[in-house]
Amino acid sequence: MESEPNVDRLSRFLSAFSIGLGTAQIAVPNLVNRAAGIRDDATTRLWQRIVGVRELVAFAAIEAERPRPRRALWMRFAGDAKDLTLLGLALRGKRDSTPRLAAAIANVAGIAALDAYAAIRAGRPPERSSEEEVMHVKAAITVRKPREEVYRFWRDLENLPSFMDHVEAVEGNGNGRTHWKVKAPAGTTVEWDAEVVEDRPGEAVVWRSVEGSDIQNSGAVRFVDAPRDQGTEVHVEFDYGAPGGRLGEAIAKLFGEEPTQQAKDDLRRFKQVLETGFVVISEGSPEGSTARRHLVQRPGQPPEEAPPQQPSETVVQLAGKEAEPPRQEADRLPEDAGRPGEEGERS
Repeated sequence: MESEPNVDRLSRFLSAFSIGLGTAQIAVPNLVNRAAGIRDDATTRLWQRIVGVRELVAFAAIEAERPRPRRALWMRFAGDAKDLTLLGLALRGKRDSTPRLAAAIANVAGIAALDAYAAIRAGRPPERSSEEEVMHVKAAITVRKPREEVYRFWRDLENLPSFMDHVEAVEGNGNGRTHWKVKAPAGTTVEWDAEVVEDRPGEAVVWRSVEGSDIQNSGAVRFVDAPRDQGTEVHVEFDYGAPGGRLGEAIAKLFGEEPTQQAKDDLRRFKQVLETGFVVISEGSPEGSTARRHLVQRPGQPPEEAPPQQPSETVVQLAGKEAEPPRQEADRLPEDAGRPGEEGERS
């Protein structure tokens, strides 16, 4: 696949060619006619100026669309086809310089091939460098809630940070686009804009990052009725360019931040929010269910050096709000109550 710099260099060349040829055709159409072996008269000079204006328009269009001016290059290609038709008619009339016309036709055909090549390359997604490999992630979970309810909660994309540990914020930009801010390995953050390309209420949401985003990604989440009325199956699948390529993925796995782990952890928290209204957290994992938290181990200690054990309190959290912890002490028996079995012994 053609790399981004090569496409840009090619479009720069074609842009310069357009402005150079267009300026000559408007300023000195008689010289262009003679160079091309075309009869020089008022009619051919008028046509040269018309074509010259088209070349200047192509120059402006390429510059406006760079670095990947796909539409402008296809416009140039269409102009080349018209030029070849006019030159072919002139050659067929045999009233002009045949060798020069043949050379002009060959030159225009070569430029047309270059325009088509550049337009095809510009229409392809930018090639990712070796530092950014494409990763494929799949995860699924069953939520004991109706499919429409599960879909509505996910479709409100601003809900995603409430259960996606690495997503700091999702903000709507209008026109179906959202701006994402996500935590990355080593304490960094990445941001991009995304758009929903397909939305089937109650069934699926398909998205992709917009062109030029720092992280190219796309994916879909599907909602399917679970068997035996057990709720809704949520299937998530996406591709993204991993910063650092395979090396970055390996390091992320080492610290518990590998994307498949993230997706599974996020879906577990999503299930908790939908089924209970809370993300369950505890002293051992204050951020909720995340695989990387379980990698932190306490050193072993002899019994005489171990700190006194404190009762573990479970805390629940919903959308960032902390609720009161459940009571830990059971009601005590009255002091005069006997132990089980004592009554039979007395008798």
